[in-house]
Amino acid sequence: MTSRKKLPIGIQTFAKIREEGCYYVDKTPQILRLIEDGSHYFLSRPRRFGKSLLLDTIAELFEGRRALFEGLHAEPRWDWSRTFPVIRISFSDGVLHSLAALQQRIRLLLADNYERLGLEQPQGQDLPGLFAKLLQLACARGGQRVVVLVDEYDKPILDNITEPEVARQMRDGLRDLYSVLKGQDAYIKFALLTGVSKFSKVSLFSGLNNLRDITVSADYSAICGYTDEDVDQVFAPELPGLDRDEIRRWYNGYNWTGTSVYNPFDLLLLFQEREFRPYWFETGTPTFLVDLLMQRDTFTPELGQWVTMDSLLSTFDVDEISSEALLFQSGYLTIGSQFKMGARTEYTLKYPNQEVEASLNGALLQALTARSTETARQSGRLYRLLQANDFAGLRALFTAFFASIPNDWYRSNRIANYEGYYASVFYSHFAALGLDIRLEDVTNKGRIDMAVLFNGQVYLFEFKVVEDMPQGKALQQIRDRGYAEKYRARGETIHLVGVEFSREQRSVVGFEVETLLS
Repeated sequence: MTSRKKLPIGIQTFAKIREEGCYYVDKTPQILRLIEDGSHYFLSRPRRFGKSLLLDTIAELFEGRRALFEGLHAEPRWDWSRTFPVIRISFSDGVLHSLAALQQRIRLLLADNYERLGLEQPQGQDLPGLFAKLLQLACARGGQRVVVLVDEYDKPILDNITEPEVARQMRDGLRDLYSVLKGQDAYIKFALLTGVSKFSKVSLFSGLNNLRDITVSADYSAICGYTDEDVDQVFAPELPGLDRDEIRRWYNGYNWTGTSVYNPFDLLLLFQEREFRPYWFETGTPTFLVDLLMQRDTFTPELGQWVTMDSLLSTFDVDEISSEALLFQSGYLTIGSQFKMGARTEYTLKYPNQEVEASLNGALLQALTARSTETARQSGRLYRLLQANDFAGLRALFTAFFASIPNDWYRSNRIANYEGYYASVFYSHFAALGLDIRLEDVTNKGRIDMAVLFNGQVYLFEFKVVEDMPQGKALQQIRDRGYAEKYRARGETIHLVGVEFSREQRSVVGFEVETLLS
């Protein structure tokens, strides 16, 4: 086995990774293909997924720093006799809260590029003029067309997404900058813009029709992130002492219609800390996302199995925020499967892994109940009660939980008044524990609301909402439709659980259990 190397935690510069002998997953095969296939690209990936490192690697390649690529795929395949001027623009640092601040930042970024390329900055130019002149002068000086790399192209907009008027100003200011790329195409060798969201071409890239979106291209699904093969080969020295299947269950599963990948941020911290934790989720609570899902009365059990069209996944603008697009682009859902329908594609979205499903449902549960401290305490009790098959305790837990929510909260929160609310709270409690949950699992006689596979046993749940008193229909439906038959071949004890929620009492009024021994 090869010796352990330094973990490149927080390092986004290719040169530092190579010079300090850190682990590096070779992305140059995809980079070379990208350069050979075209010239103008757009890539959307979630935060902390390696976009900045990708851009820096491309920059070093075009600038001809051969020594950094020794032993990599690109070294014998790249023409090192030619170098190209590289313009780098990054909005990753800091938060901008006004159009004036954005314009000042752009001016500084352009000035930095003029200085780095040894060019004299013209006076009296507006920002689009300064950018256009930069492209022209850089091309003229070196005799080669220019490489343009834009990192976090959308961050000034996303940082202000809760203030639509400011976000619109940011969008319009950035559109003025990016529109230069179309008019100066003759001077550009290669361009790549990366970010988290994909704003529509109409709103941000008006007229830039040659910008190819590779976000859901199978060929580039693994251009950021680590594949299973990468983990087993590059990081082999880090694996002893860690459960390989658990690593896969916790952090793998992101997919953009090709090879599935792991979140690199999670893996590097796992290898450092040697403990399974939601490292990526903990770096940024998706408050805006959770609030939006609550405002839209989202039925949380459906989140991991949403079906949507390709056009909706790429429909994102300040004035039209699609829940599916927001969840997908920010990394809380990923592509599970796709179905071609002529010129259109239908995608089924899913949670990428246990980290995201458990952590997001924990955040959603707090929003559903407005009781963060109590929710955390309940989750621990739920796990122990399930482990002990204490169904009387489970009923008491949920009855007490719903009863503890103040009436004022029900009156002031619209989501508490729709039928899916109770099942959402119930499901999110289980999902937040990271249990193996199958939602609306199909049998030959219908769909089970929720199946939980835990501790070598199977729990089949059916939920019903009644007006006031229990009617016993939930458990009866599980019996009548033979939902348990699908699971008998597992040879495990099966528990049938019928749960009834009362609109009038706002609580659990029916909780019937029947156990089928293996």
